Amino acid sequence: MRRVAKLSAACAATAALALTATACGSTSSDNDKSSSSSGDGKGVKIGLAFDVGGRGDRSFNDSAARGADKAKKEFGGEIKELTAKTSDTEADREQRLSDMAEAGYSPIIGVGYAYAASMSKVAAKYPKTSFGIVDSVVDAKNVDSITFTEEQGSYLAGVAAALKTKKDHVGFIGGVDVPLIKKFEAGYVQGVKDTNSKIKVDTQYLSHGSDTSGFASPDKGKEAAQGMLDNGADVIYSAAGSSGNGAIEAVNGVKGAWAIGVDSDQYSIPGLAKYRNSILTSMVKNVDLGVYDFVKSVHDGKPLTGTNTYSLSKDGVSLSTSGGFIDDIQAKLDAAKKKIVDGSVKVKTTP
Repeated sequence: MRRVAKLSAACAATAALALTATACGSTSSDNDKSSSSSGDGKGVKIGLAFDVGGRGDRSFNDSAARGADKAKKEFGGEIKELTAKTSDTEADREQRLSDMAEAGYSPIIGVGYAYAASMSKVAAKYPKTSFGIVDSVVDAKNVDSITFTEEQGSYLAGVAAALKTKKDHVGFIGGVDVPLIKKFEAGYVQGVKDTNSKIKVDTQYLSHGSDTSGFASPDKGKEAAQGMLDNGADVIYSAAGSSGNGAIEAVNGVKGAWAIGVDSDQYSIPGLAKYRNSILTSMVKNVDLGVYDFVKSVHDGKPLTGTNTYSLSKDGVSLSTSGGFIDDIQAKLDAAKKKIVDGSVKVKTTP
């Protein structure tokens, strides 16, 4: 596994501002889910505080789960899982993290930006416990802030969309209108426009602010995608957690249209198998890599702390090639990636 270097203080501050409020999951799912899988009593006791949707969302949370599963398989031990609800308060999130700490779990990972404030408080109360947070920055000596350059991967998704559209009309669906998801939009739109400035890009968000239902409402995703398809778009990229599954379903119903998945390689997700021939590619955000690295560091007795950013150059984000649908444009995608990595193309983090 690749280990990424800590950001400079200036970069960390920038990341903190950009990520204060966001992620592809969020803080809630309608049913409070709890599960644990026991190991042999040795190894690591991993606590996973999932965002809305939890394990099985076929996207963001599932990616985090893969990292924990790999670590458990490699090091032994157990995993305790708790899933957020849409009705969560800050006190609920604090309690979830505190319960795991009290039970001796370490590391404890908050999957999603919504755990930032609660983790700041709980980490201070349990200084000997190692905490990790995905998609936000928590400034504490015992916290690993795991962040990603979503805009870079989304730029490549935009290039792919621009090269594949036959109508010069594409779309973007965001789960919640917050800074993190704006990074996905910004990169995607820039990638489209840098490839062909004449292409029209429709954008729509499913919920706003503290309403995180946009990350867990496949029906809303389907409706938004159908509207874009009816309006003439033929490639739609969704950064909306499990809501994106609905968008993929809508696209599958239109001949010649393509969906672009997010976070996980959605072509390869069993639950989406019947739609896979409509999934052009997925902007894979390797949350599993960040989670695995963190758990391994705790297992090795040298817990990662500070801000660790997983970029395009470190394979933190990438485009999936499953299905072979982008094979014909791979050379152009590789050229675009090279420009980002060498710095000749600067990808925006805001639209």
